[in-house]
Amino acid sequence: MDDKGSAGKISVSSDSVSTLNSEDFVLVSRLGDETPSSANNGSDDEKTGLKVISEEGVSFKIVGNGSEQQLQRELEDVLLEPPVAPASAGDHHTTTASPVAPGADPLSAPSPKLEIALPVQTAQESELNERSYRGDESSSDGSPGSPIPDEDSVVFSQLTYLGCASVNAPRSEVEALRMMSILRGQCQVPLDVTLSVPGVSEGTVRLLDPHSSTEIANYPIYKILFCVRGHDGTEESDCFAFTESHYNAEIFRIHVFRCQIQEAVSRILYSFATAFRRSAKKAALAASHQAAPLTPDSDLFTFTVSLEIKEDDGKGTFSAVAKDKDKQSFKLRAGMGKKIVIYVQQTSNKELAIERCFGLLLSPGKNVKNSDMHLLDLESMGKSSDGKSYIITGSWNPSTPQFQAVNEETPKDKSMFMTTAVDLVITEVEEPVRFLLETRVRVCSPNDRLFWPFGKRSHTETFYLKLRQMERKERKSPSSDTLYEVLSLESETEREKRKTTASPGVLPGGPESVVPSPPEDDEEEDNDEPLLSGSGDVSKECAENILETWGDLLTKWHLNLSVRPRQLPALVRSGIPEALRGEVWQLLAGCHNNDHQVEEYRTLITKESPQDSAITRDINRTFPAHDYFKDTGGDGQDSLYKICKAYSVYDQEIGYCQGQSFLAAVLLLHMPEEQAFSVLVKIMFQYGLRDLFKQNFEDLHCKFFQLERLMQEHLPDLYAHFLNVGLEAHMYASQWFLTLFTAKFPLYMVFHIIDLLLCEGISVIFNVALALLKTSKDDLIQADFEGALKFFRVPVPKRYRFEENAKKLMELACSMKISQKKLKKFEKEYHAMMEQREQQEAPIERYERENRRLQDANMRLEQENDDLAHELVSSKIALRKDLDNVEEKADALNKELLLTKQKLVDSEDEKRRLEEESAQLKEMCRRELDKSELEIKKNSSIIGEYKQICSQLSERLEKQQTANRGELDKIRAKVESCDKCSNLFNKEGRVRAAAAAAAGEEEASGGGEEADEEKEELKKQLREMELELAQTKLQLVEAECKIQDLEHHLGLALGEVQAAKKTWFNRTLSSIKTVTGKDTA
Repeated sequence: MDDKGSAGKISVSSDSVSTLNSEDFVLVSRLGDETPSSANNGSDDEKTGLKVISEEGVSFKIVGNGSEQQLQRELEDVLLEPPVAPASAGDHHTTTASPVAPGADPLSAPSPKLEIALPVQTAQESELNERSYRGDESSSDGSPGSPIPDEDSVVFSQLTYLGCASVNAPRSEVEALRMMSILRGQCQVPLDVTLSVPGVSEGTVRLLDPHSSTEIANYPIYKILFCVRGHDGTEESDCFAFTESHYNAEIFRIHVFRCQIQEAVSRILYSFATAFRRSAKKAALAASHQAAPLTPDSDLFTFTVSLEIKEDDGKGTFSAVAKDKDKQSFKLRAGMGKKIVIYVQQTSNKELAIERCFGLLLSPGKNVKNSDMHLLDLESMGKSSDGKSYIITGSWNPSTPQFQAVNEETPKDKSMFMTTAVDLVITEVEEPVRFLLETRVRVCSPNDRLFWPFGKRSHTETFYLKLRQMERKERKSPSSDTLYEVLSLESETEREKRKTTASPGVLPGGPESVVPSPPEDDEEEDNDEPLLSGSGDVSKECAENILETWGDLLTKWHLNLSVRPRQLPALVRSGIPEALRGEVWQLLAGCHNNDHQVEEYRTLITKESPQDSAITRDINRTFPAHDYFKDTGGDGQDSLYKICKAYSVYDQEIGYCQGQSFLAAVLLLHMPEEQAFSVLVKIMFQYGLRDLFKQNFEDLHCKFFQLERLMQEHLPDLYAHFLNVGLEAHMYASQWFLTLFTAKFPLYMVFHIIDLLLCEGISVIFNVALALLKTSKDDLIQADFEGALKFFRVPVPKRYRFEENAKKLMELACSMKISQKKLKKFEKEYHAMMEQREQQEAPIERYERENRRLQDANMRLEQENDDLAHELVSSKIALRKDLDNVEEKADALNKELLLTKQKLVDSEDEKRRLEEESAQLKEMCRRELDKSELEIKKNSSIIGEYKQICSQLSERLEKQQTANRGELDKIRAKVESCDKCSNLFNKEGRVRAAAAAAAGEEEASGGGEEADEEKEELKKQLREMELELAQTKLQLVEAECKIQDLEHHLGLALGEVQAAKKTWFNRTLSSIKTVTGKDTA
């Protein structure tokens, strides 16, 4: 079933096969390739017949021009039929396979090989090939040069190897075709080879000597990145090439081959595509028995690391910050919250498992030290939805002091460097791996209006990680998952710096193999090459007064978005400033409130499109001259692919039409892809562009008729000349209407036309077309039929590469007055003419024309039916797998549900227990609260009593002091009134000195004994008074001590009251924790 599914997805008539990683390959088909019918005669069979022989004995013949379905059906028969008896000895091109001995190693046993001989070989050549590929024991001894058979491999003979060269863009079809042309022209001594292409993704492509069948070179399938064939009608139509990552020089190389039979090129690419997509069951079985040894170049692992900065948009979301086109620097706003998003994707070799990210670091500057890096807060990490990338997201606060340098506004014309690092733990690698990204940033004011520039929104760098496989004894533990140690890690930038001394024009083949560099685009050169789409630079500079005028207009317009400002048409005719185009285009188209369509777009891009191959083919040819879209697989092409795919799913009636990609690319240059999709839908539906594709382009032919009638009125001489030479409007104006001039003309002119289209409608195409014809009238009148067509294709677009010429043309177009009334009149004339023509047409012719139309519709529907049938089978297989996965997930979820229910029961029991404990604690808290309130009341009464006692003691102390002072005054008065006593005491009441006392005694000695007695009496009274005074002072001191003690007790009581109020809840929580801890124990 896998083989059938893979065979059904591959186109035999493909132009190129490419891959984005080691297993996911993309097939790109060219529109001009058509599989011819299967009818052919015998001579053609002899000339271009392909004979396919398997070593199991099944053989069949494929006609060279057979259908794709025939080839797939026959190949499936060979792959799925059981072995039959070998053919007779007389049959040519039949080989036999030696059976596998019982117990033998399946890897050493010969494998069935599918051989395609071009053309039919002779019996002698068949016998030689049979001996070379029989796979007997003599050929499996492992000797150098002996071919090693691959499972289900296909062998192509009569090929010529033209050489190899190094390439910088291994997946670029343009680069591959250029190298193919150079090597085909320079090859003087071609080498005849036989090519062996495996049918499994684990196999190896081998180059063999056609005579000795020895191996010349081999290339593992996982290292082949891209396969391409030459375009039909060119000298390289019989050539094909593939690119591979070359391990010696660590560069990409392209190998070019020429096939003697041109029809076989498609078969060869078919085999490559089969090898890319199929997964061989036998190879998987063999790998389970014995691990394949590492090839010498399997130690190099390539990673693509992308940095995206997101900034807070003020609406609660983070939007990606764009890069400036000219300086390739991120434009940040100061003070805004930011996020860093890192995408890590492995692009070559065996897939390594990223276990986790343990550090996302950031630092201002370049070549910073490890100590200067600062960790960011990790928000998320894990694989993307498709499983191909590992995404790390971290938050960045610019106001942190360490990031102050990248939070200050930089001068207008300057930028600074910022370094970001991500540390990853890879399961199979012994030590962590750090990827370091250095990029430029510019910091502007937070009030600046940010526009969507032409640049990308991410910075991408390629890293080359070189590992060495460790022996078991070298590992930290024998059971460890670690298999490798890091030898080196180098970025693409470092590699380019290291290679600056090497000449990019020299091929590895030798000093004489010199590849000339592609010529520079000289805009002044007048050659026959048409102008590439997306050419021309559009400056974002604008006069300050014009920006102020537009700023005032937008301010007024935002107040009432339903009404356009009156002066808007005049300003649009002069051209919208480039910096404002994205915003103005959305307002003109009415996409200012399109949240629902944005959500719908995000859903549409996840659905499958029936026109995916056509979209993929056109993406590579859209705006190849523009930096944003020229990289295969870049951000520009990726966004453009998603927009075209989403519209093809959105508009089921029209789907994707050739040329839509150019209009989508113009919109994508000015706004994000969600808004670009919304504007594209408005242009297709409301501006009537999709009507041009309906009803077999009936409306488009009406536009051509209107253009010719306008020419007849405004340019009668040119109209007459076109009639004479037989040049009709559809021969030169188809792209003008279908792509709105976006496919061939310079961007400055294209942007101005879209300005007018969104403002005035699709009728401006007539103004621009007439202006082009009028300015080129003199040259066109002198040209014949072929010359006129060439003039429209080459000189006309090149004439407006310069801004001045484009401005004059647009001024002329705006000055031409074409009324809608006149266009309506011409439309009525066209319909009347078509009705008259249908009436005059013979019924048989009309029926034949209708029959052809129905046959075409029937063929288209049959093709769609086949595609849908194949899609249905694939969907059933995918749904079966999804159903199995869902059932497994359902079982796992049921188990988790049972566990969750049990946990819920336990949780409810725990909840009830905790509720009981909570009720007990509440009761305890209530009791504690009541107790605290009683204590507070008691303390309050005690404090009141203390205050009352203190006041009473204070009053008593004051009364005692007053009484003591009164008694002292009386004693002092008595002492002063007594002559004797006054001599003994001074005015302060103290005893006089001893000398004075002695003198008094001498003077009073004559007083006799009475005086002595009186004196003794006085002394006694004095002692008593002093004792009483001392007691009074002692009482006073004791009272003061009591007052201080009462005040201290009062302070303690107040503190206890406050503590009781504040900490009762904390004590309650502590008691809860204590009780819970006891219960748990």
